[in-house]
Amino acid sequence: MSRMESVNRILRNLQAGTPDVEACALVSEDGLMIASALPQHIDETRVAGMTATLASLGIRAAEELERGEVEQVFVKGKNGYAIMFQASENTLLLVMASRTAKLGLIFLDTQRAAAQVQKVI
Repeated sequence: MSRMESVNRILRNLQAGTPDVEACALVSEDGLMIASALPQHIDETRVAGMTATLASLGIRAAEELERGEVEQVFVKGKNGYAIMFQASENTLLLVMASRTAKLGLIFLDTQRAAAQVQKVI
């Protein structure tokens, strides 16, 4: 199995195995889509760019506000959550969850998925 197939499998398993995870993607820090499990109506290029931008702003804000190393960037909207995690040195794992999501479970499962991605990459 190739690395891309392995990463896609990890994303599909995260989405299928974690209640309330609606979509997920692996994005480079440069804003390029590596792999995704996103609905067809969502533009992958835009998602990748926004994910990288938000993560970069989160890192900058944490530095300026002396909050230490960023563990996640968290966006809560009326329809749910978008949460970005560092998956490996140069990649970000984006998880989109419903507004009724149990965030503790999502954080746990996403951390496990990020560790799997790190092994593959």
